[in-house]
Amino acid sequence: MPKKFEEFKLNRQILNAVEDAGFTVATPIQEKAIAPVLSGQDIFGIAETGTGKTAAYVLPILMQLKFAQGLNPRALILAPTRELAMQIAEHVQMFSKYTDLRSVVVYGGIGPKTQIEQIKAGVDIIIATPGRFLDIYLAGHINTQSLKFLVLDEADKMMDMGFIGSIHRILEIVPRRRQNLLFSATMSDLVQKIAGDFLKNPTIIEVGLQATPAQTVTQTLYEVPNFKTKINLLQYLLKNDDEVKRLIIFCKTKTVADNIFAFIIRRFGADAVRVIHANKGQNTRINSINAFKEGNIRVLVATDVASRGIDVTEVSHVINFDVPIIIEDYVHRIGRTGRAFNKGEALTFFTEAERYYVNKIEKLIRQTIPVVPLPADVFVEETPYEERQEIAKAIDIQKKKDDPDFKGAFHEKKRTFEVKKKVSKTPPWKNKRHKK
Repeated sequence: MPKKFEEFKLNRQILNAVEDAGFTVATPIQEKAIAPVLSGQDIFGIAETGTGKTAAYVLPILMQLKFAQGLNPRALILAPTRELAMQIAEHVQMFSKYTDLRSVVVYGGIGPKTQIEQIKAGVDIIIATPGRFLDIYLAGHINTQSLKFLVLDEADKMMDMGFIGSIHRILEIVPRRRQNLLFSATMSDLVQKIAGDFLKNPTIIEVGLQATPAQTVTQTLYEVPNFKTKINLLQYLLKNDDEVKRLIIFCKTKTVADNIFAFIIRRFGADAVRVIHANKGQNTRINSINAFKEGNIRVLVATDVASRGIDVTEVSHVINFDVPIIIEDYVHRIGRTGRAFNKGEALTFFTEAERYYVNKIEKLIRQTIPVVPLPADVFVEETPYEERQEIAKAIDIQKKKDDPDFKGAFHEKKRTFEVKKKVSKTPPWKNKRHKK
């Protein structure tokens, strides 16, 4: 039987906030993490996305901080993206609403002036992206001497985004005597390295297999020959599947995301969709995510910048329009659906050039994803010459990764042509058949 929050050593103010949020029983990660965090242990948590790990560390931190004290922060929570930092900040505010604890969220993309003013007014908890935190610290606006808790959330994403240098810099400026909590969905070499530098005799908490998608998510693959056929399949699904209540479409690039956004507007109207990627302003991204959360739009088109920053419990479907090249992102993308014990569908479109990454994803998650035939009503376009060339080149690059001696299909064609050319230039009198 799952534990009720009443069974943990949390004070009445926090329990009232938990009750207001509609939580009654703890998820597995919360059940395993809350008690050791309360006892002062360093934690290394390995948990798939959507398992409730934010509350697993926020609740015991709030319990130990208890009330506002002084001007300087006593807890620092680091997140890889501004979206995730904002999401964590919402949880902190939600669970601390019956206390006088003060929290500030800091991230890039907007000017730091307001964030600095909030910090100077007094703060107990800072939620931050590493770069902006260092910028404000180096400008002399943050005193870290009172820090008692340091949390690294989504550590694998931080490593993928190249934050390891910033993390080491932060470790140099925080007190040595502190409690450290690290959470990651996958266990890469870099995550293990930062864990070794960061944690002291940690309690290791693992919920589910590493990099395993939530069991509530049904995964499906569609093999398609080209980009236009992907668009036709997307149109078919949006038009014919009444179960697609709330959908996130993930793309590799900003250009593809904008193209899909424009296509959906043409077919279904501007009220149905928003798009978020790195070129969109901060306010635009926040407003788009909020509109999606509130159910005002049906479809959100996004690049991987948003794959871990969206916490919406009623996402019915995720579509991977492109297969992610960073294969760990697959788990985080599809983890946007099937949250809070709801059922979810994750559909992935792949071309011949993307099959390479599908194979790697299946090895990572230790599952074979079923391939479903294209519906009969989906028109299969002919692949243009330029796209055929791009696919062939991509396959060559993949083969060279696996076999450095592989010369490539284009190289082989060129070599065959040169051999034929050489043979054709051989004088007749040098050919044995002409010798009497």
